[in-house]
Amino acid sequence: METSVTGARVRARPSWVELFTPKLVTVLREGYHLRDLRADTVAGLTVAIVALPLSMAIAIGSGLSPDKGLFTAIVGGFLISALGGSRYQIGGPAGAFIVLIATIVGQRGYEGLVLATAMAGIIMIVAGFLRLGTYIKYIPFPVTVGFTAGIAVIIFASQIKDLLGLDIAHEPAALLPKLVALGSNIATVKPATVSIAMLSIALIVGLRRWKPTWPGMLIAVGVTSILAWVLGFDVATIGSRFGEVPRTLPAPHLPAFDLAKLQAALPDAISIALLGAIESLLSAVVADGMSGRRHRSNCELVAQGVANVAAVTFGGMCVTGTIARTATNVRAGAHGPVSGMLHALFVLLFMLIAAPLAAYIPLASLGGVLAVVSWNMAEKDEFGALLRSSWGDAAVLLATFLLTIFVDLTTAIAVGVTLGAFLFLHRMAEAVEIETGASFINDDVADTAESENTADRIGALGGDVMVYRISGAFFFGATASVSAVLDRIGASPKTFILDFADVPLVDSTAARTLESFAHKLERAGTKLYFTSASRNVRRTLLAAGLRTPLVRYAAQIEDAVESSQREKPDR
Repeated sequence: METSVTGARVRARPSWVELFTPKLVTVLREGYHLRDLRADTVAGLTVAIVALPLSMAIAIGSGLSPDKGLFTAIVGGFLISALGGSRYQIGGPAGAFIVLIATIVGQRGYEGLVLATAMAGIIMIVAGFLRLGTYIKYIPFPVTVGFTAGIAVIIFASQIKDLLGLDIAHEPAALLPKLVALGSNIATVKPATVSIAMLSIALIVGLRRWKPTWPGMLIAVGVTSILAWVLGFDVATIGSRFGEVPRTLPAPHLPAFDLAKLQAALPDAISIALLGAIESLLSAVVADGMSGRRHRSNCELVAQGVANVAAVTFGGMCVTGTIARTATNVRAGAHGPVSGMLHALFVLLFMLIAAPLAAYIPLASLGGVLAVVSWNMAEKDEFGALLRSSWGDAAVLLATFLLTIFVDLTTAIAVGVTLGAFLFLHRMAEAVEIETGASFINDDVADTAESENTADRIGALGGDVMVYRISGAFFFGATASVSAVLDRIGASPKTFILDFADVPLVDSTAARTLESFAHKLERAGTKLYFTSASRNVRRTLLAAGLRTPLVRYAAQIEDAVESSQREKPDR
């Protein structure tokens, strides 16, 4: 829908229905043909091959059985594609959730995770309908890099036990105690387990380098499983630890809850909702960059919420958009959301046909998968670039990174965002400048007779007219520096002109500072003019009491000079 404004065609604001229409509906409206179905089928199968080992590995890394990862990829992945606001988003269990899920399961069990995830889903649905999805983009980049790198470190540390085959009766969740426990049991290393883990990592890395189009993770898991079975290696497998993987989805079920349980689960629910929103919308942005399309962030957030409620209802875990699988979907030539829905159905087909084979997969092989995932998650180049960029970005990055590792993810994100906000305010305050004198007037317009006469008129008036200009956003962070300049004004002139041509916004704190300055000039008998104030700036100033006769408004500095000459001075 378009409207014409002053001869130009501009796009009207989208309606509520347009904002929350799933991309699947959009694609079908455009016309969906057999060639599109073929493209989506190939892409969906490609993604399913990648998702199979990842879903099981992430579930095991989170302290759950592998079937929970498969249930999540099937139910959550299908709904995210069917209802979401991105053409190419692939949903499923994500490595970023491993730390959070493991913590919740360790403290409250699987039922506690189900309750927290269902509540998180409701929070995301409400946030989406309130159109809060657009605000996720304001989370500073150093925060996302910091907590992602921190999660990568914890994921790798959580896999050391399975990579080495260590015998640890109870592995601590916290990083430092975990490392102590691993070190004290290093004598129980099993060479067969280490060889399987190293082969798995080598196959994934080697195939990614020399055969990047091949499903390296699935091949690595398959080869190491066959090798361990043929050679009779005494290694832990999915079957030995978790039993047989079921062939069907479980019946929908939610645990009983009361007000006390809801209150206890609320902090975890907020953490899941925040992390899920960040991950899914970042993934959608990546897909936009690769495809040239644009996603609907609030529609995507609603779909994520529905998918999380449904995933745990059917025995799954937290679900979100996954960057690696989404990128694979785009590269595989997907046409639209149907590829994501087919990916979920292909995973379901695997469960129906080949679920018993999963029992032979060595845990060391899946540990190798997660070791590669953690290495890729670490964003090493971005981490190093931020450390070198500025002290402020480095401080936000390191604070988020270290808090993620040694405290928890929720605290890390909260502190990181707060530090990032203060850093932004500091930089904005430093960018505000105040210029004195009338020399800048001729810079605003061409050297016409009118502008030259204005400058001559100000010069002829000598100290009777004083002109100052503020440049930049005038908000509470900049009031101290601006006030210091204004307070240093010596003898009060008959007319004081304050130009707002380069001020995009003024907040209430800054407006109160100007009100105090205006009263000071009023007591000295000086007439105060505000010039070139935009509509929003002027509204804020008027709301603070800066109105006639305390302050006079003029469109330009020249108009204020003429008005001051016409008026009879007060003294």
